Amino acid sequence: MKLSEFKFDLPASLIAQHPTPNRDDSRLMVLNRKDGSIEHKQFRDILNYFGDGDVMIFNNTRVFPARMYGNKEKTGAKIEVFLLRELNKTMRLWDVLVDPARKIRVGNKLYFGENDALVAEVIDNTTSRGRTIRFLFDGTDEELNAVLESLGETPIPKLLGREVEDEDKERFQTIYANQIGAVAAPSAGLHFSRELMKRLEINGVNFADVTLHIGLGAFRSVEVEDLTKHKSESENFIVSEEACNIVNTGIDAKKRICSVGTTTMRAIESSVAASGHMKPVEGWTDKFIFPPYDFSIANSMITNFHLPESTLLMMAAAFAGYDHLMNAYQVAMKEKYRFFAYGDAMLII
Repeated sequence: MKLSEFKFDLPASLIAQHPTPNRDDSRLMVLNRKDGSIEHKQFRDILNYFGDGDVMIFNNTRVFPARMYGNKEKTGAKIEVFLLRELNKTMRLWDVLVDPARKIRVGNKLYFGENDALVAEVIDNTTSRGRTIRFLFDGTDEELNAVLESLGETPIPKLLGREVEDEDKERFQTIYANQIGAVAAPSAGLHFSRELMKRLEINGVNFADVTLHIGLGAFRSVEVEDLTKHKSESENFIVSEEACNIVNTGIDAKKRICSVGTTTMRAIESSVAASGHMKPVEGWTDKFIFPPYDFSIANSMITNFHLPESTLLMMAAAFAGYDHLMNAYQVAMKEKYRFFAYGDAMLII
């Protein structure tokens, strides 16, 4: 398919600036792939679609406060440093983005916090905005993590066009997040409250956790018209034997297997055995899913409303069917559904 086939005019007013007061207050659009129907619900109505023996697969990655502000040595110029991933724990090396990049060269030192609580040295250029930095820190790993936690800021998308607020620290995080390593939240999971998950559990729904640490690659724009020529950035993921056992039991029993989010889908589709079951794996995946694509594990999916021309939109179209999904997006805009990370949800069955 072509990039231009995923272009549509999204009014800026439909991009959600803040989360709903309660996680499960979001609206829910339900797309039925068999009869082509569209239903309008509340997210808590998801209880009516899942029952005994069904499986929901969650991405348990945890967002860390990746956006930091510091000053360049000598000039004191303010620099934004966005932590992408730790490259070497022993040497305290990190892959980062810097802004403004033109001011940051190899050998520069950057100072963070009051009284220069943390210092980093730029040791390599990776891309136009990318740098490798080394934190000059003598404490333990735990102490460094604590300093980064205190100096960093919740990395809400710049597209929201607002400052980070206190509620973002909690709400730009799923309630089940426990494996730190993401720079963005798996947004489909933001709708789940503790009460809703308990009720799903009472209904007999089984939960399986996988981990895929979301990098900025998922949100970078596609720059080629021919989608077969797009190259996704690799992300670290883990699919455990325990998760496989839960999911494969559901597959064998012909139950509803639901991928909660596109990042979860990338992980499970990167762990498919020849038998069509899920297999344990740990590594890196650069899987890019767009129509047409045959999915192996999940037969249902929860996802948010995504931006035009985004890879997340392309995966949703591959799962729902291109025509069905793009029609649903037109309906969503007409009905004033909320888009993007803090927006409303879609269930595709």
